[in-house]
Amino acid sequence: MDFNDTPAEAAFRAEARRFLEANAPRRRNDVAQSRQRYAEDANGLVRAKDWQRRKAEAGFAAITWDKRWGGRGGTAMEQVIYNEEEAQFDVNATVFGIGLGMCIPTMMAYATPAQLDRHVAPALRGEEIWCQLFSEPSAGSDLAGLRTRAERDRDDWVVNGQKIWTSGAHHSDYGLLLTRTDPSAPKHAGITAFFVDMKSPGVEVRRIRQISGTSHFCEVFFTDVRIPDAQRLGEINGGWKVALTTLMTERLAVGEAPRPNIDDMLSLVRQSDVDGVPALDHAAVRDRLASWYVKSQGVKYTRMRTMTRLSRGQAPGPEASVCKVVSIGLLQEMADFGMDLAGQAGAVMDGDLAPMQGWFQTAMLYAPGSRVAGGTDEILRNIIAERVLGLPGDVRVDKDVPFNQVTKR
Repeated sequence: MDFNDTPAEAAFRAEARRFLEANAPRRRNDVAQSRQRYAEDANGLVRAKDWQRRKAEAGFAAITWDKRWGGRGGTAMEQVIYNEEEAQFDVNATVFGIGLGMCIPTMMAYATPAQLDRHVAPALRGEEIWCQLFSEPSAGSDLAGLRTRAERDRDDWVVNGQKIWTSGAHHSDYGLLLTRTDPSAPKHAGITAFFVDMKSPGVEVRRIRQISGTSHFCEVFFTDVRIPDAQRLGEINGGWKVALTTLMTERLAVGEAPRPNIDDMLSLVRQSDVDGVPALDHAAVRDRLASWYVKSQGVKYTRMRTMTRLSRGQAPGPEASVCKVVSIGLLQEMADFGMDLAGQAGAVMDGDLAPMQGWFQTAMLYAPGSRVAGGTDEILRNIIAERVLGLPGDVRVDKDVPFNQVTKR
């Protein structure tokens, strides 16, 4: 594992830094920007689209993509380097993360050349936003248990059903959709994937108000929505393969937890007292800090192992699952402790009054949701157990049973 940039990587880092310095303000170390993780209003969306357009014009929007699609034909390591540099600036690229990080790469694997010519460039320039229509109320973590139906009607498919926890559906133009097309087949075998125009008749989006105060998650209802067969991705009943293509990129994308991090926790501890004594003077506080620092360094260097694999042209391994399990759990532990450390002020959400502008209060509210997004802890621990440790797989009694014979729970 080599932690140093090669000469070519160092030159690319300098180029990226020059672009960012010339086009974006430095990120402030406060909660206000953390709360802007998702564009919630029209002005925020306009700013995000403007930034995406400028980034695309400069050749930094999709560094690893082929030049035909507006990329620069760069390496995965260059993409990692750019992400590291951009993280230091006050820009909002999150709204395009699902489309460019998951949906469009899946389209590249399964869509026709004409469809790619139509959809890739607008997504890259920020003109069109995509969402991922996978999760459902009745399926839980078992994505293959989805019940949204798609029934063939000549050259169309008629879709009825519901999706939930769809990030950004309220401002999305297109969505990547999984449906049940053969209920008589085992659950993994009867799924078909499509891409759908979110403005189609019969598509209804309802935003979900979250405890953290944001509402970027949505419910999406499909009532007799007609989708042309030309918008099918992959084979009929071959949608699970399409889903795995998307999920592989999602695991890598969500492997790093949002802030506050260990450095932010240190800042809070330095300005806090416990029973009239500086918090750092308490052995129990120092013990927690040491444990969290070790975990954060473990995540950092495990991610570097992934970066090293990418720099060598290799596919990422299961490290992303390890990083997500540890980093999100670490975030939740630190957020809870930050609330305790603040005492009565821990109940204050007003950024003008709360310690660290209420950052830890906000994190405490959104951290539990992060343990579900991109795969629950239980799913990821199964992946680690089976693919890293070589342990026997879970017993799956419904694996080969026709889906319409599986008892609905």
